[in-house]
Amino acid sequence: MTIEAVDRRARGLNSRRRAETLGAGGFLRRVDWLLLAAVGTIVGYGLWAIAGITKNDPGGSLVGRQALYALVGGVLLLAATVIDPDFYRRFRRVIFVGTIGAMGFVLLAEAATRGSRRWINVGFFQFQPSEFGKVLITMFLAGFLADRSRRMNELVVPLSAIGLAAIPILLVFAEPDFGTAAVYVAALGAVLFIIGIRWAHLIAIGTLALVLILSLLWWLPAAGVNILKPYQTARITGFTHPGVDPSGVNYNTEQSVIAVGAGGLRGRGVAGATQTRLDFTPAKDTDFAFASLAEQRGFLGASFLLLLYLLVVWRGLKIVTSARDLFSAALAGGLVMAFLFQVFVNVGMAIGIAPITGIPLPFVSVGGSSMITNLAAVGILQAISIRGGRRRYS
Repeated sequence: MTIEAVDRRARGLNSRRRAETLGAGGFLRRVDWLLLAAVGTIVGYGLWAIAGITKNDPGGSLVGRQALYALVGGVLLLAATVIDPDFYRRFRRVIFVGTIGAMGFVLLAEAATRGSRRWINVGFFQFQPSEFGKVLITMFLAGFLADRSRRMNELVVPLSAIGLAAIPILLVFAEPDFGTAAVYVAALGAVLFIIGIRWAHLIAIGTLALVLILSLLWWLPAAGVNILKPYQTARITGFTHPGVDPSGVNYNTEQSVIAVGAGGLRGRGVAGATQTRLDFTPAKDTDFAFASLAEQRGFLGASFLLLLYLLVVWRGLKIVTSARDLFSAALAGGLVMAFLFQVFVNVGMAIGIAPITGIPLPFVSVGGSSMITNLAAVGILQAISIRGGRRRYS
């Protein structure tokens, strides 16, 4: 008589034991060095870009502070690499409750900054829970659905995951931070897809999501019920009708597009990039860092960055396909989708094909929470790669 393991986690038992007995040499051989090199190059390139973008700022260049954030993120990357992903699965409930608690604290206790409540001030550093939530909520959703993977044919399972994900999404939306909330939705979609949601359920949920979006953006406002903040409504109106108010709500986008186009093939350099140097480009080191980089370094410099991003996404997808178990695959897939979504939307903002949402450009935009979170996510991907079921670089 044979006994078949019911829990999918048991499928990764042998690979976990192999990982535990690899030793330093085997551990290093399983590191995805191509992914690590791509991320390291992006961080270095981003620091170089920020040095040029903020060179003429009254307060001086921000590259030193950004380098410190990168150093902290690098330490977390190394720490995450040696932690078995099953640790996150075991403590997913604690992770979820702690993340929700931090988000709730921001809304209830912290003062608004520029009309938003997104940061917890700890003196020397402003901590943004919603940024770290991109990773932490993905951990929880991957664990929640992986434990119920054999029941994915029951509609109640994906609906339960969506209901739980709605809690942090609504909290972030209330800050208000529409862009980060959209990143959570993208990660949720990737986790559902990898776990194995039925196509009929996916279509039904997608249709419901479309109805909610249309209600939020058009039907409810037409009935006099405004859910979005006035500036959010103005951004969406400006995106769908770019010629309505080019000097008002569309000013940021117009100046960003001008900066990107002015860069030409090789760029105008730091001194010649007048859009950036004279502060015509808004939020030149954060939301519109890509536009500033494109003006200074041109099409070739911007394309180099995008190719590096593509390399990171490719290596991330390779890790998804070789993960040792369903939880690891779902976690990796959610992290890769969140990363890709941020790049797509931020670059789309800069060239005028996406509405302004405030999503930072990974590893480039100035900001500690974003830099540290993205580097920690790369460490988690490396941990999944090292403990994968088969070797990579094929």
